Amino acid sequence: MQAPEIKTKEWKTVQLQEVVRVFRGASPRPKGDPRYYGGPIPRVLIEDVTRDGKYVTPRVDSLTEEGAKKSRYLEKGSVVLSCSGTRVAIPGILAIPACIHDGFFGFDDFKELEPEYLYYLFEQLHEKMQSSATTGGVFNNLTTQIMKEMYIDIPSLSEQKKIISLLNIWDKAIELKEKLIEQKKEQKKGLELKLLSGKIRLSGFRGKWEIQPIEKVCDLNMGKTPSRNKALYWGKGYSWIAISDMKGKYISKTREQITELAIKESGIKIIPKDTVIMSFKLTIGRLAITKEEMYSNEAIVSFGVKNSGILDSEYLYYYLNSIDVTQYGSRAAKGITLNKDSLKEIMVRFPPFEEQLEIRKILSNADREIDLLGGELLLLNKQKKALMQQLLTGKIRVEV
Repeated sequence: MQAPEIKTKEWKTVQLQEVVRVFRGASPRPKGDPRYYGGPIPRVLIEDVTRDGKYVTPRVDSLTEEGAKKSRYLEKGSVVLSCSGTRVAIPGILAIPACIHDGFFGFDDFKELEPEYLYYLFEQLHEKMQSSATTGGVFNNLTTQIMKEMYIDIPSLSEQKKIISLLNIWDKAIELKEKLIEQKKEQKKGLELKLLSGKIRLSGFRGKWEIQPIEKVCDLNMGKTPSRNKALYWGKGYSWIAISDMKGKYISKTREQITELAIKESGIKIIPKDTVIMSFKLTIGRLAITKEEMYSNEAIVSFGVKNSGILDSEYLYYYLNSIDVTQYGSRAAKGITLNKDSLKEIMVRFPPFEEQLEIRKILSNADREIDLLGGELLLLNKQKKALMQQLLTGKIRVEV
């Protein structure tokens, strides 16, 4: 799946405006006015592009015919690119006709340039533009003039089509892998529903299931954040967990550490190894299992199993992951809130200990399969990125 290194006709350098019409979107004002919004004409939002990827079908917002007159209407097959804020340079190709607002550029009327080739060029430039946007560089809030005058190197149309064909192979492989991962995740959800409810029992197990408030089987401890004004509290020392550290099933590393002095003066309690932790403020319900002794901030609760022969920590992790913990919260101005009292009301359903171990083994195997597929997907994306760097710069040429 590699392009052969064959020299062909030379490429040429052009300004983008020489080979495609470049324009900024527009938005009817005032926003939400029923004269302009809520009609039959789709309007692209950033969430449409990030959700759909290459081919975009707007599903969230729409305009009336009068609203479309005050926006910018594009035909199917036109290229769009986000161009303001910190989420710049996200490209897409319209799968249906739609309007774009002033947070997007539109590209149509192509000459000597394939729309799909331009899409891949923008995809290749994404990280550079995104990094520039977040650091206040030249690509932050791209102007139409900057975009029009951007220089690009392009081969002949026939070579562009060959490059597109090669990159499409990787896109298809990535798409199939993503679909397989989603299928495996759905299968795992089905397993969880069956195994953690007790509706279906594993062969050879007949003992009675129990339902207990979580405070009966676990010690609940909330974390703390030592004062940020005391430098002696932060630095080398002991792992301290923030919600942003909870990115997978297990957590063994954190971005920050607190010192022994911070622990002593703040009274923060240690979280033992192999303890289930859960976020319960702002981001609710994110779970992980500690793989070493740690401390956490005040938005994280730890569930220390009182008797390891009655309840298994990893089983508890899967059980909590299978329920909606927000049902135990209360509504507030900023959404659902949970506190220690409401967390104590969480009910845990569990079978005899040996059956818990078998259930966690089955679900752990499902996790490992999903993780392996995720690694394969990451490799495919890396391969595509490397190939784009070679093909879209002319370092590797294709036979046409």
